[in-house]
Amino acid sequence: MDGTLLRGRSSFPYFALVAFEVGGILRLLLLLLASPFAGILYYFISESAGIQVLVFATFAGMRVSDIESVARAVLPKFYSGDLHPETWQVFSSCGRRCVLTANPRVMVEDFLKDYLGADMVLGTEINVYRGRATGFVKSPGVLVGRNKAAALKKVFSDSEMPNVGLGDRKTDHQFMKLCKESYMVPPNSNVNPVSLDKLPKPIVFHDGRLVHKPTPFTALLTILWIPVGFLLACLRIAAGSLLPMPLVYYAFWALGVRVHIHGHPPPPPQKSSAQSGVLFVCSHRTLLDPIFLSTALGRPIPAVTYSLSRLSEFISPIKTVRLSRDRATDAAMIKKLLKEGDLAICPEGTTCREPFLLRFSALFAELTDELVPVAMSNRMSMFHGTTARGWKGMDPFYFFMNPSPVYEVTFLNKLPYELTSCGGGGSGGEGGRSSHEVANYIQRTIAASLSYECTSFTRKDKYRALAGNDGSVTVQKPNLNANKVMGCQDLEKLG
Repeated sequence: MDGTLLRGRSSFPYFALVAFEVGGILRLLLLLLASPFAGILYYFISESAGIQVLVFATFAGMRVSDIESVARAVLPKFYSGDLHPETWQVFSSCGRRCVLTANPRVMVEDFLKDYLGADMVLGTEINVYRGRATGFVKSPGVLVGRNKAAALKKVFSDSEMPNVGLGDRKTDHQFMKLCKESYMVPPNSNVNPVSLDKLPKPIVFHDGRLVHKPTPFTALLTILWIPVGFLLACLRIAAGSLLPMPLVYYAFWALGVRVHIHGHPPPPPQKSSAQSGVLFVCSHRTLLDPIFLSTALGRPIPAVTYSLSRLSEFISPIKTVRLSRDRATDAAMIKKLLKEGDLAICPEGTTCREPFLLRFSALFAELTDELVPVAMSNRMSMFHGTTARGWKGMDPFYFFMNPSPVYEVTFLNKLPYELTSCGGGGSGGEGGRSSHEVANYIQRTIAASLSYECTSFTRKDKYRALAGNDGSVTVQKPNLNANKVMGCQDLEKLG
């Protein structure tokens, strides 16, 4: 896998991802300290011994279910960004595909089978005791050299050996000799990786805190930065929570948080008039979307949300209202809040990191005709400010731990009344649209402004893909259906 199917020859970054996502900063530090010893063993004594050191430092004591969760939700994003273009061209053109790898099978199997269409994955098997990895590997050991050749013989008969064998180092020669044709992949990390649109299945959902692949140097920087970044995050959160909202924009800029505002937001509603407040319909990047919306407007805008940790609720500088997921109850609550003033809502229901918009819930379109679409986007250099598997209370801290995070708030034109549901009943009265048409139109409008793609994925699809549940109860792990990504125009049929 490493150096053949992937451009990079080192598996350290992927072990580091597992170490950090499951064991935190201390486990990542342990792996980093063990990596020089592993490197000496690997290059000068035994390739197998070096890999065993990485396996032990990473896996010892971890629950296997946690390793599998990271392999399903985190690693595919990083693996897919490092595919070797020439190897992928050969691999994808074959009818039956088998991957032999020294990597632990538990780390790579989900990606290889679900995203690359591998039929068989033969990798190093880790030892497990009472649901936890011991740090050791099962017999016959790490799958290198003779062990790779033996594994290949075990699953293929002499008359049906593979037509093509691909490898990148001397220890691959033994299994490659068993194939009818063999090709060596020369080391060239400068070759451009396969573009994501060439993959048989797009990466729409992924989890994990780290933005970039943790090379040893990047891992060291991350470890050194986290204590400093956490203090900086606390200072930024305190500024956003304690200062008056008109000053938050300037405080953020002084503390390194960049807020870019585009478009022309509507003025605040007049308290003397009986006019309903404006409903800001935002795309959902992090739970901080309504806060940066308020920062851009210079006034606090209440927000309705499906799920929010108690800590995030406590430190929030704006009023947050939990939705009950009961349609009638939530509709009555939103109408009441709109009578009091402006309101923010993220109808996607959950965040998405990639350039896709999830399906918009149509409830908001039934409740008011005062609709202003808002395109939210952000840039983070070290940490993601969202999670599906971890504690959501740390989401704002991780976002503000980035050295210089950026939020872009783009106010689009207010929806013309003839394109709304006209009367708030959602029945598409005379001259009006159905609530589904309104929701789909706003989704397309926001997607066009961001150059994103519309999808029919929902909140439940995300959590089933990443966490194995629908966000509230545990369900059986499903397969992510790549065919659910569609063009924006196709969404009109969903109504």
